[in-house]
Amino acid sequence: MNMLIFIVAGLLVHCVFLASIFDIYFTSPLVHGMTPQRTPLPPPAKRLVLFVADGLRADTLYELDDNGTPQAPYLRNIIEYKGSWGVSHTHVPTESRPGHVALIAGFYEDVSAVAKGWKENPVEFDSVFNESKYTWSWGSPDILPMFAKGASGDHVYTYCYTAEKEDFGAQDATKLDTWVFDHVKNFFQAARSNQTLFSKVNEEKVVLFLHLLGIDTNGHAHRPNSREYKDNIRKVDEGINDIVSMLEDFYGNDGKTAFILTSDHGMTDWGSHGTGHPSETLTPLIAWGAGVNYPQKVTSQFFEDDFLKEWKLEKWKRLDVNQADIAPLMASLIGVPFPLNSVGILPLDYLNNSAHFKAESIFTNAVQILEQFKIKMTQKKETTLSFLFTPFQLLSDTEQINILRKARSYIHQEKYHEAVSLCKTLISLALEGLSYYHTYDRLFLGISVVMGFVGWTSYVILLIVKTHTGLSRSTHDKASTVLLLYGFAAIGILIAFFLLIQTCPWTYYIYCLLPVPVWYAVVKEFRVIQDLASLVLVFPLGQSIGFLVAGALGIEILVFSFFYRSTLTFGLIAFAGWPLITRLWTQAKVTTLSWTLLCLLLAMFPLMPVVGREPNISLVTVAGLVILLISSFSLACLCKSKNKYVPKKDLTILLFQMLSIALSTYVVNSTHSSLHHKQGLPVINQIISWTTLASSLFVPLLSPTFFFQRLLSILLSLMSPYLLLSTGYEALFPLVLSGLMFSWIYMEKEVLQHYGDSLKPKLAVLNFSYTTDITQFRQLHLDDIRRSFFFVFFIVTAFFGTGNIASVNSFDPASIYCFLTVFNPFVMGGLLVWKIVIPFVLVSCAFEAVQVTTQLSSKSLFLIVLVISDIMALHFFFLVKDYGSWLDIGTRSKFMQESCWKG
Repeated sequence: MNMLIFIVAGLLVHCVFLASIFDIYFTSPLVHGMTPQRTPLPPPAKRLVLFVADGLRADTLYELDDNGTPQAPYLRNIIEYKGSWGVSHTHVPTESRPGHVALIAGFYEDVSAVAKGWKENPVEFDSVFNESKYTWSWGSPDILPMFAKGASGDHVYTYCYTAEKEDFGAQDATKLDTWVFDHVKNFFQAARSNQTLFSKVNEEKVVLFLHLLGIDTNGHAHRPNSREYKDNIRKVDEGINDIVSMLEDFYGNDGKTAFILTSDHGMTDWGSHGTGHPSETLTPLIAWGAGVNYPQKVTSQFFEDDFLKEWKLEKWKRLDVNQADIAPLMASLIGVPFPLNSVGILPLDYLNNSAHFKAESIFTNAVQILEQFKIKMTQKKETTLSFLFTPFQLLSDTEQINILRKARSYIHQEKYHEAVSLCKTLISLALEGLSYYHTYDRLFLGISVVMGFVGWTSYVILLIVKTHTGLSRSTHDKASTVLLLYGFAAIGILIAFFLLIQTCPWTYYIYCLLPVPVWYAVVKEFRVIQDLASLVLVFPLGQSIGFLVAGALGIEILVFSFFYRSTLTFGLIAFAGWPLITRLWTQAKVTTLSWTLLCLLLAMFPLMPVVGREPNISLVTVAGLVILLISSFSLACLCKSKNKYVPKKDLTILLFQMLSIALSTYVVNSTHSSLHHKQGLPVINQIISWTTLASSLFVPLLSPTFFFQRLLSILLSLMSPYLLLSTGYEALFPLVLSGLMFSWIYMEKEVLQHYGDSLKPKLAVLNFSYTTDITQFRQLHLDDIRRSFFFVFFIVTAFFGTGNIASVNSFDPASIYCFLTVFNPFVMGGLLVWKIVIPFVLVSCAFEAVQVTTQLSSKSLFLIVLVISDIMALHFFFLVKDYGSWLDIGTRSKFMQESCWKG
């Protein structure tokens, strides 16, 4: 097959494989076309005030300080004398957008929403704000617009401060919350003299939303256990007290205002969020005012955690909810329809109302969720042949009617407890049925995609055997090829007809038809398959089994390393012993010793804590000094060289890179010192950082093309931005990794000499710019599989050596402070990606050097790497999760992206 066609086909297969993951696992769970459902009885409140303290942990709010004083005295008083309280259990990923969507819309948004930067609506959805008569909101420009944009009509009003105010390096982040409180007060002051506005705020079904970002900002910048974080909580407590007093005065203490305080997510001790740690998923919920139960004293209550004693709240009944349950609670309090897409279950214990009202409310909740189930079932039924359709057996049409009729009968008979119990059962079944229909085609599509990808991997293996090993010289039988072509064409037509009569989406045609041409290409090489089978049969059985076991073990180690970083440590220790097994140590003791020591040194990094948890700028300084010593030694070697003239340009480039390293080391220390003293990010530091980043992209291209001079230049250029993006021990990681890569290049040279295959001159005189003579390329050996495995292992080590880069939770905002401190998810994400890519680039450059020194075409090694990557990708395809944190989701989908990069 022509190389160009092969590349295009490979890109197509990998793009389809990657796209299928989102189509199979990450489609939106939302459906449309439901009828709004509203509780038929009058609501207890005319208006609702929602306070969301972004990033507020439940334990930090509820706990007492060392003197026994509450962190938030006013809210503590609410808990003990005026309202109900509990813990809201958020769902992972614990991020701002999914958290607010769960709170206000009542469903756990699909994970692909993060690609929108938490600002836009990937799909339209209903919310409490949309169902309200009017909603006024104040706070962050990253949160408020998404609910205004998704609302129907012009009744959701937003008041946002500028994005520049969200500054992690600000002297006082509490000003974000002060801004909100002040603008709310000014708003109601203006309403007194504006008759139109006064009429609107006195309507029923009004929502006031105060988004308070200061706590989250201080948590990221200073950590949740800091004085700044706790002082911000006190400021919020005082602000809420003022707002409540102001509103009660404005409305004449009419007793028609309900208040809810909660948080979108918590925060870890090291100032991040995104995963499922209790400090991130346990958020406070305090409700009081119209329609809300008063405190309920109890003698004992049981929870799996021991927080009640720590918080000194064991006497007051704790009412825990899931985060999505807050949306139906708000809807019930002010009498608006439950959000159409809500999957929350109304927490009846929070309501201070009649048993009749509670029964009617939970009945409405059940009908609203059942509506989604019926729409989902109808959609799936319409796109499936009747004899192939398998309905959800636990909730048939007859069962739905019976449960609804029975629940309504209980309400008429005033058997409210029985009605509530039956409605909760119906809700549980409807939610289970929603999940059933949402994943209805998952098995069918999964099998189709896997067949195509297995066929592709098989074809690549056959291509390696046919063109790069000399094991098969078979040619095609034209008659058989034509027969196969007609056969596979017929299969493709049948598949297309089957999909057509079911009116399947166009993507289904791609997933189901792709295996046809792929497997045609495989079966067409049946003579190569025969030759390969013959070779395997004559190969000693013990060696064949040993080779397969070693290959399978190597693949599984790579897969496990995505879940357990310590697996990389065991792999590197095994690598350290490789020269002993092959007896290379007798041939090159110095090279072998350096390889072993560097492997053991690199093996320490996966055992260290994830980057960001324990910042240590002094280690960044050490890394800068070490790389300066290395570059100084290289400069001295160049100047003392007697064999060649060193151009002035080369010396200038090296000196410039040394200056960049020195400046980067200084900027890191200067920036963090300035931020520690709350003096902000110095402009000169910001200019140097961005200039260094830009120069690192092209300076290596100006360096000499001799092997080690070019590789050293790449290392020095990339180390400058890496230092600027480091906060601790990870700054040392590229140094050790690069040292091991240099050692690897020497080791591979020694391996070739050990087997008598090397005809190349010394490494020092090899040049990347030389035109390669393809006649000098050799055929593949079994040892080349080991080289390719080494490359993949080092790539995985580069990604996961200092943390799990698939998780937002591993990202410490402090790592980008040299570049910017104002919140900007896309710029911050870009910088994070570049930091991740740098070790990858170092490994890739070393692999290119290995390819040249081992006299092997890059295509040969590329194909082996592709096979290893594709086998791993198949593992992860079956491990993909459509729930959990960015860590859980990203870990399992990350390697599919890696395979596409290699493809």
